[in-house]
Amino acid sequence: MSDLCNKTPSQIVMYTTESCPDCLRAKAFFEAERIDYLKVGLENNPEATDFVIAINNGYRSVPTIIFPGGTILVEPSWEELKIAAGKANSSKLTGSQ
Repeated sequence: MSDLCNKTPSQIVMYTTESCPDCLRAKAFFEAERIDYLKVGLENNPEATDFVIAINNGYRSVPTIIFPGGTILVEPSWEELKIAAGKANSSKLTGSQ
């Protein structure tokens, strides 16, 4: 199964737009922490846009970030990203979700 439009991806997936300051902050977090993630732009991507709208109760909120195991963060703070990324990494190390 593809990680695109999946509520339990095998890797971190961030749905984003080019002009979103919160998306740039989340991208900076992942780069600073050297965390791999799949970036999915909503521009010209109706499938991803519809998926984000469905997850966010009708809103096109970005970034929407989905972690392995199903944790979903919408417009998260740096601290929220740190906590979720730590949980995702520990799940990988222990093999649990």
